[in-house]
Amino acid sequence: MMEEVSTMMAYDAQVMEQMSEQEILACLEAETGPTFTVPTKKSKLKESRLQIMDDKEEEDPLDKYLKENHRLQEASLRLEQENDNLAHKLITSKVALRNALDKAEDKVDELTKGLLQTRNRLQATEEEKRGMEEEITMLKEMFRRELDKTEQEVKRSTVIIADYKQICSQLTNRLERQQAAHREELELLKEAARACPRCRCTVETDEPSTAGQVFPVAAATKGHGMTEQGQGEDSEDPRPAEQRTEDQEKESMRAQIRELEQELAQTKLQMVEAKCKIQELEHQKGVLSSDLHEAKNSWISKAFTSLRTTSGGRHSLSIARDGAPAVACSVQSGSLSGWRAKKLPWPHRDNRENV
Repeated sequence: MMEEVSTMMAYDAQVMEQMSEQEILACLEAETGPTFTVPTKKSKLKESRLQIMDDKEEEDPLDKYLKENHRLQEASLRLEQENDNLAHKLITSKVALRNALDKAEDKVDELTKGLLQTRNRLQATEEEKRGMEEEITMLKEMFRRELDKTEQEVKRSTVIIADYKQICSQLTNRLERQQAAHREELELLKEAARACPRCRCTVETDEPSTAGQVFPVAAATKGHGMTEQGQGEDSEDPRPAEQRTEDQEKESMRAQIRELEQELAQTKLQMVEAKCKIQELEHQKGVLSSDLHEAKNSWISKAFTSLRTTSGGRHSLSIARDGAPAVACSVQSGSLSGWRAKKLPWPHRDNRENV
């Protein structure tokens, strides 16, 4: 201890030698003035050393050693108490860390289980998604085939209608030409009958009726020297045959025109049915596209909600485990059943067969 005191005093002397006069005055002023210092370990150490020095100078060495021994015993007791406290704190901190580690391991196990469940659920949903996509592609192909068929039928019906229109126009032109030719022949026969003095009266009297026009004209072409009875006998043979053939041709043409009109009406009806079928297909396509969009949105929302619930803990995992997959499956199964139920009936084929 004396060596320490001597070293401290030598150190203080060196410091005093190195200090200037102004610093020494400042230190003296600080010591003489009122000081409000916070006690620290260094100050306590200095005080204890000064006190030891004073005690050494004043007291007996035996008492001094006894006091020093007592002080050292108290310090050792205090250090042992602090050591015990630190050991207790260390043990409690170790126990707390062990408990926290156990909880973290339990949580990791739960999270791994939840992760495996979510992966399995994700695989199931991906498989369902693949099935839905395959079904959608099949439906699209079916719609495309049906649309192609309807377009081909519409094109064929338009071609048939154009052909029927062309045939009808040709027949009408032919009928008009034949009517014009018959009118010209009738006018020539009338002029020839008017030129004959015997047949003029019959032509003028029987001009409204067609029968009275035909027989005298035939007689005029045969010759003016025959009698009226001979004219009747000669004209009754060729003219009624020609008239019958013309009437038959007219009737056949009228029958053909009626058949063409019926076929035209049927083609128009088929065209209207094809248009209705196309509209129905477009409507069903829009409905299916909207159902598909809703199903995709619902599936995405359910997937996000299930993924969010998995990060919330055991309770949220149990809720997602019990609720979300069932809802998603029900939604998807409902959509699939709805699509299976929406198989396209074609009533137009039955109507076409009936027609």
